[in-house]
Amino acid sequence: MASTEETGQTTGTADKDYNLIWFTEQSLSNALRLENYIQDAERDGDDELATLFRKAQAESRKGGEVGKQMLAKRLAG
Repeated sequence: MASTEETGQTTGTADKDYNLIWFTEQSLSNALRLENYIQDAERDGDDELATLFRKAQAESRKGGEVGKQMLAKRLAG
């Protein structure tokens, strides 16, 4: 029976480290994806939706930056 929990035996990376890497990647990936959504909304003249996506993109960028800083600090230590 396969386990749904990863504790580092399979990947060689502790859960908390893996989770931080995953979070950082997903935040940055989301910021990229939202750029397409912003362009779609702008192309359709929907400023309200474009604004929503810009706010979400800013939060995703923020999460990515915080994640990168935390990763750098932990890798240096």
